[in-house]
Amino acid sequence: MATVKMKTTVKMRAKAECPSHSLAEVMVRDLVQPIDEPVERQGTNKGPTPTETAVSALIGCTNVIAHKCAAQLGVDIGHLNISAVCTFDRRGVTLEEEIEVPFQAIDLAIVADGSASEVQLQAVAAQVTKFCPLSKLFRNSGTEINETWSKA
Repeated sequence: MATVKMKTTVKMRAKAECPSHSLAEVMVRDLVQPIDEPVERQGTNKGPTPTETAVSALIGCTNVIAHKCAAQLGVDIGHLNISAVCTFDRRGVTLEEEIEVPFQAIDLAIVADGSASEVQLQAVAAQVTKFCPLSKLFRNSGTEINETWSKA
């Protein structure tokens, strides 16, 4: 059987139809994800805002990378419940002034229901910090990410 070598660099593609000033219907692969503004900001509330989507992506990436790291370490983290609270400086999106680091801080609470010990869970957490691309993106842009990993 031939061994398939995975590419180390790939091109991700996304495109969007934008039927209004606030709604972007983003297409990735065969999926459509609406990104919108709430009604109070003249949107149609058909999806999360662009900034909420960014924080949501961090949650999703943390989940995926945590499970990969746990598998590599032979650790059972079970299912995760992840919540995020983001301190976001809105002065940039309101055009008040340019903000260098709009996502000032993100507090992530990750709760695992698997059999992993606290020590094992912290080992997974350390690996996630090293390998999660969304975490890297935020941290390298100046966002402070505070992670709390705990057992259910």
